[in-house]
Parts: sequence; C-alpha cells; structure tokens
Amino acid sequence: MSEFTVEDLGRVLREAAGESEVAVGGDSLDTDFAEIGYDSIALLEAAGRIERQLGIQLDDETVGEATTPRLFLAVVNRQGSADAA
Repeated sequence: MSEFTVEDLGRVLREAAGESEVAVGGDSLDTDFAEIGYDSIALLEAAGRIERQLGIQLDDETVGEATTPRLFLAVVNRQGSADAA
C-alpha cells in the first residue's frame, strides 16, 4: 500500500462530513479534531471509507485514540503496512 497522505485524509474527511473546505494539514496536523470541527461520528465515517478504499481493517478503539490528523495518519499507515505484510 502506498502511503496515505494528509491530502488523502482531507479528501476523505470532506466526503465523510460533507464539508467543502477542511483545515487539515500544515499547522493543523497536531490540532485536535474537535478544534478543527470534526466529531467522533465524522471520524468513524472517515475510517469506514478508508477501510473500504484501501482494503484494510482499522481498530475502532485505536481510531478513537487518534485525536489529531497526524495520529490518524499514523494509524492508517501503520495498519496499511501491517495488512500488506
């Protein structure tokens, strides 16, 4: 699996939450999702979309603990690498 990028995450979050603009990237990589405007429901929806698109399985608890875009990306990329092995 190729690396899931911040641009990929921004696209999936826009799709999941129905937002036209999303403040993910740059300075917001370490900002809590709640401060950016995404609640746990939007993140679970995004996780489901990522699972379907990448053919991976994400643990709900681990996704719930990924409170920033940087942590969320790490979870996705770690699981993608594990599933590819």
